Amino acid sequence: MDLLKFLNTILIPVVDIILVGIMLYYAYKLVRGTAAINIFLGFLIIYIIWWLTELVNMPILSNILGGFISVGVIALIVVFQQEIRKFLLLLGSSNFTNNKNIIKKFNLLFRISKKQTSMNIDELINACEIFKKNKTGALFIIERNNSLDFVRSSGDQLNLEISSPIIESIFFKNSPLHDGAVIIEGNFITGARIILPVSENENIDSRLGLRHRAAFGITEKTDALAIVVSEEKGKISFIINGEIQAFKDIESLKSMIEAEMT
Repeated sequence: MDLLKFLNTILIPVVDIILVGIMLYYAYKLVRGTAAINIFLGFLIIYIIWWLTELVNMPILSNILGGFISVGVIALIVVFQQEIRKFLLLLGSSNFTNNKNIIKKFNLLFRISKKQTSMNIDELINACEIFKKNKTGALFIIERNNSLDFVRSSGDQLNLEISSPIIESIFFKNSPLHDGAVIIEGNFITGARIILPVSENENIDSRLGLRHRAAFGITEKTDALAIVVSEEKGKISFIINGEIQAFKDIESLKSMIEAEMT
């Protein structure tokens, strides 16, 4: 009986508050940097005021704000339709069946060798260095746990083992595959000419082009890694979770990729 009382009076309310806090944090993270952040904060402020009016027993103001909130929920679905779509997309792309760690644990069952599952980072880095010198624009998306099938279907599906000459031929300016992104899964290029969702984050440097915005977009929605080679300056950018990661030299970049892939 005491245990049941403890659960009802202390533990469950604490868990309830923690879960609401987590939900609000991820909702804020989802809309951070977009125009929707101001709407989100405004609705949150109104909800807090409504909660306070309920607490201090102010029925008139409470009823007005309560009515606004009940109608506002429908309005929020319309206003936040892109963010809701993004959340559902992220949820769907990170489900149990798409988790690559599961496949890795059953390598013997599927007869996948270590050579096939480990990316040849040296070949990728070599190609990036060549593109940097030649100022050839390129965009590489490295798949990790979240499946990228929802964007892979937008381009041409391939099954090519990673090598610097193959990567160079894909991004050769007269190649039909050079426009768009390349998806890398394990040690294979599994997609080229891929169309990616562009980030709507308003905090992104306006000097960055569509390749960078596409890299930000896909890394915001999934746990994929992105490497961008700028066509204008030949600069290499490494992007994780919608943020550019600084590195000193090409060896540092290689170490960072290796650390993220383990």
